[in-house]
Amino acid sequence: MDTRTPLPEVPEIARVPGMEDCTAEIDGIRWRYLRAGSGPVLLVIHGFMSYSFSWRFVLQELAQHYSVYAVDLPNCGFSERSSRYPGTLESDVEHVLSFLDHHGIERCDVLGTSRGGGLAIALAGLLAERGIPGRLRRLVLSAPINPWMRYGMARVRFARTRLGRFYLVRLARKFPFIMREFFRKLYVDGSRIPADSFEGYRAGLEPAGSFEHLWNVARSWMDDLKRIESVLPLVEPVPALLLWGDRDRVVAVSSAEELHARWKNSVVAMMERMGHMPYEEAPREFNRIVLDFLLRGTPSTPLEKEERGLATAENSRA
Repeated sequence: MDTRTPLPEVPEIARVPGMEDCTAEIDGIRWRYLRAGSGPVLLVIHGFMSYSFSWRFVLQELAQHYSVYAVDLPNCGFSERSSRYPGTLESDVEHVLSFLDHHGIERCDVLGTSRGGGLAIALAGLLAERGIPGRLRRLVLSAPINPWMRYGMARVRFARTRLGRFYLVRLARKFPFIMREFFRKLYVDGSRIPADSFEGYRAGLEPAGSFEHLWNVARSWMDDLKRIESVLPLVEPVPALLLWGDRDRVVAVSSAEELHARWKNSVVAMMERMGHMPYEEAPREFNRIVLDFLLRGTPSTPLEKEERGLATAENSRA
């Protein structure tokens, strides 16, 4: 039976200054998202156990250059909770595509982190399969989940079991220190954790159905990684920046090179002394790297370098 809850009320801690707090019903799903800026569209996608709150330190500057849409995915943050949503990457990709269609967004750049980065890869794959790869212009993927991520796989396998469900749905909800310990590992230095982080992320898990959704995501995790690997040959023409903190303890730094080796038009950038969430630990530097790539094509991807080389050769012969 479909269990559908009212749209959660957004607390003050989850609001981001300078961003319009918006809602929309799309294909029967009630979304909450943040919106600001004008010009070309930048779609911003959060990671696992998270929501648009993740981006609170970077959105205002990004909105100086883009029409920014920072979503709370279905069953996350302050979007609708429903047992109809299976929590698979495949279903989330279809939802995001419906979101773009609803807003008349024909082409955009995408910034995604962790599972949201994996979602961006799967979205690029789906669009390529449907013959419309040009709907995505450039991707910035901050430590996206991938088949070579290594860390945490034993925890994922445990989370998929009945005992894992009890741990996620019952214990993690009841004992906040479990969640606090998880979030502490996302940062390099505990002293650099923003004061509002834990309470802000916890607020996004308060609505009924949140922890059940986390278990559904965990159950789908291995299939989702296979999906990401399967679409890599289709997405390799898309310019992509693979951005990592060099001390990431969630998605192995070594997996950046594994992903890069399979993505012809990608380039890797490492942020020194950063963990899994550099957009919280060093938001100014993070934005500088992101905007350099999106607006100025710096650093250039391999295919862009080839194109420039061909253009130079043509000009010298003219």
